[in-house]
Amino acid sequence: MTSAATVPGRAADPATPLPYLVRHRLRETDDTVTLELVPLDEALPRFRPGQFSMLYAFGVGEIPVSVSGIAPDDALAHTIRAVGKVSEALCRLRPGEVVGVCGPFGNDWALGVGPSEDDDRVTALGTDPGEDLVVLGGGLGLSPLRPVVRLALSRPGAYGRLTVLVGARSPRELVHRADLTQWCALGDVRVTVDHPEAGWSGPVGQVTDQLRHAVFRPERTTAFVCGPEPMMRASAEALMRRGVPPERIRLSLERNMRCATAWCGHCQLGRVLVCRDGPVFTWRQAADLLAVHEL
Repeated sequence: MTSAATVPGRAADPATPLPYLVRHRLRETDDTVTLELVPLDEALPRFRPGQFSMLYAFGVGEIPVSVSGIAPDDALAHTIRAVGKVSEALCRLRPGEVVGVCGPFGNDWALGVGPSEDDDRVTALGTDPGEDLVVLGGGLGLSPLRPVVRLALSRPGAYGRLTVLVGARSPRELVHRADLTQWCALGDVRVTVDHPEAGWSGPVGQVTDQLRHAVFRPERTTAFVCGPEPMMRASAEALMRRGVPPERIRLSLERNMRCATAWCGHCQLGRVLVCRDGPVFTWRQAADLLAVHEL
């Protein structure tokens, strides 16, 4: 891995990554880590919840990764699962090593309707003040939702009831455990797994099953969903059965992104390019696309 002393500064090309230092590394599961990154010199423009970076493992390659944390000091968190050469190289990074970061890319969970200066008629998440929030995360899909929950908890007066529903295949695959513990003390948080293990005392089953028990005002609720596509389809359908309008259901579609600039076409989903037009869409926008399996 390239050392801090040999990483060049930013060139004129905006696609050139800026060097960021790994300040902290947390192992989430056997194959997943969260890296907290701070700018070595110049910082990128501030990210918004839902956007993503291009992370460069120098000498190996680059991949798109959503931000799982945004700190006031320009630190960024990314949660990465080792599934290929680049992600494996990123997961091996240790504190003090350097990674290249480009961004921010994509739209955000507010869908571009966040508040302007001194505008208190809309929240930072693009909802009406006092509106209830339902957050559904499946597996690693909880990571792009983590900034949503943190933002909502940091401004309790801006939002109504917060419900967080999290699912994983097994307890050992749960990520952001410390956050879940903290959130449980602050609000309605339900965690379920498909395959329980010894010592598990929580619910077993699909994360959407927990929606039946959640308390919220459907007509005054915005839902944020991220996870495997079957889980997102089931979540959207369950939310609509509870009365949440499709335009109030937001999903992050992150499959097959490669270049982040709409050049390569790998993330084409029907009529959209996810990196250019998303990754966040409303269910009204995405329903017909996700109705076709493996489109």
